[in-house]
Amino acid sequence: MNGLPQVNPDSPDRERQKIRVILAQPRGFCAGVDRAIAIAEGALKLYEPPVYVRHEIVHNRRVVENLKAKGVRFVEEIHQIPDNAIAVFSAHGVSKKVQQDASERGLESLDATCPLVSKVHKEGQRYAAKGYDVILIGHENHPEVEGTLGQIPGPVHLVSDAQDVEMLEVGDPDKVAYVTQTTLSVDDTRDIIKALKQKFPNIAGPNTKDICYATQNRQAAVRALAAQVDLMLVVGAHNSSNSNRLCEVSNDSGTPSHLVEDPAKIDPLLLQGVEAVGITAGASTPEELVQELIGKLREFADLEISNMDGIVENVRFGLPPSLRSVIEAG
Repeated sequence: MNGLPQVNPDSPDRERQKIRVILAQPRGFCAGVDRAIAIAEGALKLYEPPVYVRHEIVHNRRVVENLKAKGVRFVEEIHQIPDNAIAVFSAHGVSKKVQQDASERGLESLDATCPLVSKVHKEGQRYAAKGYDVILIGHENHPEVEGTLGQIPGPVHLVSDAQDVEMLEVGDPDKVAYVTQTTLSVDDTRDIIKALKQKFPNIAGPNTKDICYATQNRQAAVRALAAQVDLMLVVGAHNSSNSNRLCEVSNDSGTPSHLVEDPAKIDPLLLQGVEAVGITAGASTPEELVQELIGKLREFADLEISNMDGIVENVRFGLPPSLRSVIEAG
């Protein structure tokens, strides 16, 4: 696109572009993200700030900056948290070593791990207790993957694609099980599972059930929306796995996608020749960023906005008992 002429939306000689904008349904925050943010904000109300969160509570800069302004301090390691402070574990989950380090430090901790991530931990632990080699389908160095690897005792093997499966060596090919990172592409995971079943015909596992409801719903919405638009804009952070997967789903469906982390920096050249734009948002993206993107697009074009038909999510996850009363009191 670098060779294209620059667009001046304020030029009097330019007829304003007209674009149909279709908003994905569902999009944005999921129940696990809602719960994690509520735990961080509840801890600020119950205890004196600052409250310390290990890693980003969720992968979104706006969420992190808003919490910082309220008194949350983010660290990468437990040793960075002062004595007698409050420690919150992020929605991605942590390893047993992190939990142990916090306990040995005498820190009071609150666990904001998404319950669906905790479910993966429990399934992996159950397989390991039966003497199985456990295979984790996920992306290396992602915090959810690091936490899951550190929650499962015994042999755990990480695979990120079907080619990794070819290199696997296990103790007993008849005692192998798999679990998955919750935010992967359903299609990519299916291909890896197929390769695993070909190599280990007796492998145990949950098919695609460990991919969370929010991931599946958002990917299905993008797949359906991609057939109706010329361009997909995904509002989300570059380090957000589920946001990046939404881009991949759109691209794989034949509709080019663009990840938008900062709506103020959207390039108007993306809109050249575009008649219909789809907008969605990753599960850790607040709706205010979607609305900011729409406001920015209005600077370049006249918009006709509609919402696609889709699933209305009513999932709610319970809060830690120590925070329920303070959070429910508002």
